[in-house]
Amino acid sequence: MNLPTSSADDVVWPEDAVEVGRIVDAWGIKGWLKVQPYSSDPQALFSSRRWFIKPSEGPSPGTGKVRTGAPRLLKITQAKDHGDVVVAAVQDIDDRNGAESLKGWAVFISRASFPTADADEFYWVDLIGLAVVNRQGERLGAVADLLDTGAHSVLRVLDETQAEPVERLIPFVAAYIDKVDQTERVITVDWGLDY
Repeated sequence: MNLPTSSADDVVWPEDAVEVGRIVDAWGIKGWLKVQPYSSDPQALFSSRRWFIKPSEGPSPGTGKVRTGAPRLLKITQAKDHGDVVVAAVQDIDDRNGAESLKGWAVFISRASFPTADADEFYWVDLIGLAVVNRQGERLGAVADLLDTGAHSVLRVLDETQAEPVERLIPFVAAYIDKVDQTERVITVDWGLDY
């Protein structure tokens, strides 16, 4: 069994690393990995030939033991869609045992490697942390997370300036979102303080 030899000492972890999926199993007998992407459109996995991986938090699947290991760099030679997963061939992993040993590891990609989004498209990771203000200039909080409802995404805005934190769920659709200014790190919305 061959595994990538890179370890935490020789992997330069990107400052803009974003977790994009998890290795769920081996695929075939030639060392291919099966990855469950976190996005319904896993273009980030196809746009980069350098995947950074590290053990996931918690127990290793099927063993109950906490997984340990140094972060690694995988050099991807091929990647393709396979139903609702992505399968990938990795340089220096040439058998099923090597691929299975990475089951449960988290996959990260440098944000700089993501494909360029269209003018009115945004990566969730770029929206988290942005301040949210309404048309009257009142601060509603900051984007803590996004929810996927199937029909559209919903901003989960958290205002922690109050004695009790206030959570607002704002649909991320043109009817409520006036402007997303990533340079100023502000989203302007048509939403009241009392909604």
